[in-house]
Amino acid sequence: MNFDLKTLPLAAAAAEKCDLLVVLVPEGFKPGKDALSSLVALALKHGDFVAKAGKHLPMYQVPAVAARRVVLAGLGDSSARAVRQTLLALGSAIKAPQTRRVVVCFAASTVAPDAVNAAVQAVAEASYAYTTTKSKGEPRVLSRCIAGVPDATAVREGFDRGVALVAGVELAREWGNRPANHATPSLLADAAKALAKLPRIQCKVHGLAEVARLGMGAFMAVARGSEEPLRFIELRYNGAARTDAPVVLVGKGITFDTGGISIKPAPEMDEMKFDMCGAASVLGVFRALGDLQPPINVVGLIPACENMPDGRAVKPGDVVTSMSGQTIEILNTDAEGRLVLCDALTYAARFKPSALVDIATLTGACVIALGGVRSGLFANNDALADAMQQAGDTALDPCWRMPLDDDYAEGLKSNFADMGNVAGRAGGSITAAKFLQKFVGETPWAHLDIAGTAWKGGTAKGSTGRPVALLVQYLLRQAEAAVAPPVARGRSKAKKSVEAG
Repeated sequence: MNFDLKTLPLAAAAAEKCDLLVVLVPEGFKPGKDALSSLVALALKHGDFVAKAGKHLPMYQVPAVAARRVVLAGLGDSSARAVRQTLLALGSAIKAPQTRRVVVCFAASTVAPDAVNAAVQAVAEASYAYTTTKSKGEPRVLSRCIAGVPDATAVREGFDRGVALVAGVELAREWGNRPANHATPSLLADAAKALAKLPRIQCKVHGLAEVARLGMGAFMAVARGSEEPLRFIELRYNGAARTDAPVVLVGKGITFDTGGISIKPAPEMDEMKFDMCGAASVLGVFRALGDLQPPINVVGLIPACENMPDGRAVKPGDVVTSMSGQTIEILNTDAEGRLVLCDALTYAARFKPSALVDIATLTGACVIALGGVRSGLFANNDALADAMQQAGDTALDPCWRMPLDDDYAEGLKSNFADMGNVAGRAGGSITAAKFLQKFVGETPWAHLDIAGTAWKGGTAKGSTGRPVALLVQYLLRQAEAAVAPPVARGRSKAKKSVEAG
């Protein structure tokens, strides 16, 4: 879909030919003398319309308005969250077969860049359609969306970020939604190689021989039961000087998870194709970086394989040696994600990262704890945790920090290895994070458990593309901080000190 940004006051919006014109009306709207302003004022006066977020009034072939359909949509406080809520509430109209061209016009006199960013993402989300494996799919009908604002120059950065995020989120959704036979480790590696066509991005794919030489015994143990060969994918985005330490992202890439010998129940096992959504989010982030080109270095690592239960599969009670040299007793083969991640986290140390973030659909326990609203955030560094949480709040892709007390690691003790791979049901998401923490050393590290947020079930079944927006927002903030003039940073601290005093 094509997005355009246009300076478009209400008087000009009335002349825009489109299938759907959405007029975003904030609380406290002050009408002008044009046709659309008069229409909004009249609807507000008679109580047929209120400007609260999520409220809307649809109309058809309004006199003096070129659009075939017009929707007055309440915008409340004009925040990015309100923009998102309002446009998603119009999803059926945006995705309708007759909607090929839509204009989203902000009726306010000023608009924040974040609001335009949210509008672009919301329209894309509302109109998204998966078609790859359908013989007669229903492709996205909407082909063009114009964001109409009072001053296009003032919000250009927010618009560009929104368009880049749409590309990244939709790539993550695409690979998350593909069935496992259309998203094997090898195909996932091909998708990563395709990203290397973008500026400043490089890709290297390691096969079994290379992984064996690296000593990734935990990763190889998970892959043993599958006929699909494993792949260890290494992406690099080089946006800063070579001497600048990168942020390393590690995405869990279990392209299908049967549970292995500790096999899962049959109901909803089909949803285990989503067990590679951490990997898909890394691909999505690099897709967005290719467009945004921020001055930062980023490494993406994806250990990709299937977890299957054939005669070669690892068994409960087996002991494997990880790349770090630490041994692991595999008490439950369905706790495989942490096994592939631990070797990738060890590999990440060679890049001497400024921050290390892993993303994984890791535990059902996190779904019980946080549901589908917030991703679980675990971190060994307060500054990193705060930065991640703030990025999630800004990007409307929220997370919530969970504890990492050392006492939670007690259950990982083993009589036969350095550790077991599970510690019982109680605090399951925390003990999984404590397992991963054993492989990161002193590096600032964060773990995002996205088991509750990466996809939806039921009639809305499908990948969400989360947490691409959170991760991109975090990286952009880090890039901005890196290039901020030292004097400016000093003044900012001084100002805060005075205000605090």
